[in-house]
Amino acid sequence: MSWIKDPKNHHPQFSALEILKYVGPGLLVTVGFIDPGNWASNLAAGATYGYSLLWMITLSTVLLIVLQHNVAHLGIATGLCLSEAANKYFAPRTAKAFLGSAMLASVSTSLAEILGGAIALNMLFSIPIKVGAVLVLVFVLIMLLTNSYRIIERWIIAFVSIIGLSFIYELSLVNIDWGAATKAWVTPSFPEGSMVIIMSVLGAVVMPHNLFLHSEVIQSRQWNLTDEKVREKQLKYEFFDTLLSMVVGWAINSAMILLAAATFFAAGTEVTELQQAKNLLIPLLGNNASNVFAVALLFAGVASTITSGMAAGSIFAGMFNEPYDIKDSHSRVGVSISLVAATVIIFIIGDPFKGLVLSQMFLSMQLPFTIFFQARLTSSERVMGKYKNTPFTRTLIYLLGAIVTVLNIMLLVSFFV
Repeated sequence: MSWIKDPKNHHPQFSALEILKYVGPGLLVTVGFIDPGNWASNLAAGATYGYSLLWMITLSTVLLIVLQHNVAHLGIATGLCLSEAANKYFAPRTAKAFLGSAMLASVSTSLAEILGGAIALNMLFSIPIKVGAVLVLVFVLIMLLTNSYRIIERWIIAFVSIIGLSFIYELSLVNIDWGAATKAWVTPSFPEGSMVIIMSVLGAVVMPHNLFLHSEVIQSRQWNLTDEKVREKQLKYEFFDTLLSMVVGWAINSAMILLAAATFFAAGTEVTELQQAKNLLIPLLGNNASNVFAVALLFAGVASTITSGMAAGSIFAGMFNEPYDIKDSHSRVGVSISLVAATVIIFIIGDPFKGLVLSQMFLSMQLPFTIFFQARLTSSERVMGKYKNTPFTRTLIYLLGAIVTVLNIMLLVSFFV
């Protein structure tokens, strides 16, 4: 693994301060599900259906905690990311089909991330969307090709902090019906015509590329894993990082729906594009709120594009049995394929907002494949050894995969009914 030079001689102390050093990989995953695709899906959900789809944020986050924790164990126990493990343990044709679909999902993810950053530049500086997309692409490629992982991780943590503070400020300006919101967080509801939004919210929170990314970057915290006590503590503190990070993501995603419900839904205003959302906030909340909205979107777009590129590099490198290493040609090719292909698509699509929502819906359709393949790997003693899934965990993950599959079927049925 290329993350550290000599893991055999590196022993953590595991003090209270040492635990904080484990926080980081989970936040890279978090920024992936507070990306511009989430903004589009959540604003559409809140503006159209009020608080009623908040339950989908809760369900998606619970699902995410289970899956991300599970795939992080794969990285710690085997020293392989999900892509490497699939390529090693599945039949060649099966592995290629699975990882090929994951690369397509990565392109779909990068499309939303770059487009969101471009829309934010348009909001702030009136830069045309296509020009903004190129600017975001160039900046992210420079970041990925010239900075080490640990430097990027610090940038990501800063970006997440800015996004979170922005939404705290936005929420302080509106009146929330907390009773209705609390009920909606735990009560499933399927308003008429809502399946596309429900699935886009699911795809925006539980993103296939994040499962590949987490299994890779968790290895940046690998120590001397030949020592079982160290490995056990690594597994323990990983869950703290994952849980904390996912709760942060749940709060920010919920804030998006709360903001849209308290402003646009309450005013009976439909939101069809992110630029419109900024302009509509001006009479409701004032100029400061609309500018904060745009700045937060820009940071979300840039940060999530970085993690999307890293995930694509990990997926592509894994096809060649290699870990992610930006100095390696396969990782660079994977990053470039995802980000450049996404930018090309942006030059083709006509409706940016609709493109954001549909890109997240596509992710939800690919997700069951990633879940079932991950479950098979992490439940295998040949792959995981004594760290394989318990019967309860295996059943839970397959159940979650079945839930996502059923929701996808409901989505397809909704197109014909």
